[in-house]
Amino acid sequence: MKNPKAMYALSYGLFVLTARQGEKDNGCIINTAAQVTTTPNRITITVNKSNYTHDMVLATGQFTLSILSEQADFALFQRFGFQSGRDTDKFEGFQQHTARGENGILRVTQGTSAWLSCKVVSTLDLGTHTLFLADVVDGDVLSNVPSVTYAYYQANIKPKPQAAGAAPAAKKRWVCTVCGYVYEGDFLPDDFICPLCKHPASDFEPLA
Repeated sequence: MKNPKAMYALSYGLFVLTARQGEKDNGCIINTAAQVTTTPNRITITVNKSNYTHDMVLATGQFTLSILSEQADFALFQRFGFQSGRDTDKFEGFQQHTARGENGILRVTQGTSAWLSCKVVSTLDLGTHTLFLADVVDGDVLSNVPSVTYAYYQANIKPKPQAAGAAPAAKKRWVCTVCGYVYEGDFLPDDFICPLCKHPASDFEPLA
């Protein structure tokens, strides 16, 4: 492992999970990663089954975590958190901000403070999600910028809701306060369910 200190960044934060199957790369943002042992260095992550990256990790048994820092901008969250990736290439036009590890998987270098390359040891079906237990086989620290917490993301990165009395936007958008998914349309249906985290419309708020 290039730098064992990379494990410290798992104490809290938001992460870009990336995987590769065949010639296809994909990624998504998760907020559930934790160290469980030090000998060996072993972690767990939990991934929503509706996400395409979940299928890749399940099929290949390998993944990389890029640990987001407080320097990450909203565009990075939009790229990896707000689309499924089944019919889109999340890395299109973004290659200059990535690096491919020895396992062949792309990791994000922009707005990240560390990365971990992992190999799945076992899985646990949690219904809507799968828990992956994995050995950390490589990793490194990229910067000393603190990892971004969900609270920091809400306060400093995510666009603020539209102010009362402001002119309506040409296209209305709502963001899920749980996972960051953005819904666009003329109105948000009362019975809308977030396709990523399955939370109801009451957990959405308008974006400017």
